[in-house]
Amino acid sequence: MLRITDARTGELVDAAPSRRGLTRVEAHPRGLDITGLRVLLAADLLVRALELGGTPVWALLAAERQQEELRAAADALGIRPFEDGEGAAGLGEAQVLHVVDEGGAEPDGVRVAVAPVTWSAPGAPDAADRAALRLALLAHPRTAPVVIDADALKQAGDTLGRWRTAVAGWARRPSRPVPDEVRAELRAAWEDDLDTAGVLGALRAVESDPGVADGARFETYAYADRLLGLHLARDLGNPA
Repeated sequence: MLRITDARTGELVDAAPSRRGLTRVEAHPRGLDITGLRVLLAADLLVRALELGGTPVWALLAAERQQEELRAAADALGIRPFEDGEGAAGLGEAQVLHVVDEGGAEPDGVRVAVAPVTWSAPGAPDAADRAALRLALLAHPRTAPVVIDADALKQAGDTLGRWRTAVAGWARRPSRPVPDEVRAELRAAWEDDLDTAGVLGALRAVESDPGVADGARFETYAYADRLLGLHLARDLGNPA
């Protein structure tokens, strides 16, 4: 069961209602900046994690301005589309989760807070490799302030390149299921307040564990990518 910290109380709460009704996730970015993109990314991860747990989700963008620009930036970052939250009528949802940046909107209901991001890389964020930027943000707890600089983007880009090449190679080996203990570790990480850093750590362990068959490595990375959204299987079928 996914549990998330409610910024109003500091307590962990169930992100999905016990009766498995519809959960409404609203993203409240204050603007089209790197912190606003982190808000959208956190909402996207929340939606993905809930769906992986079998919870139906209604994802909304609650922004007063720059909606089209925010949607375009979200799409470039691999974030699935949000519906327009302005004036949206309820669908009888059993739970409402609001993803906000610290010091931003204070809607009623559970608030999932996102810490600020400082951009220190050359150029503007929209000029960066968006998959590398997504991974660089996923490497940190969403409640921790982050500085994105050239080194962070390079490290993320190098990791992505290595993993995509490895996944394409592992895919050519006989398939094996995700090891039970690895699946449990991955789920325990993302169900604990969306600990994406823990998910990435589990993937690094699988990458280097000689006891895991290549086919199982492939299935593990494909499974985790349903949450991470990094297109790790992008290079399947490309020449080695």
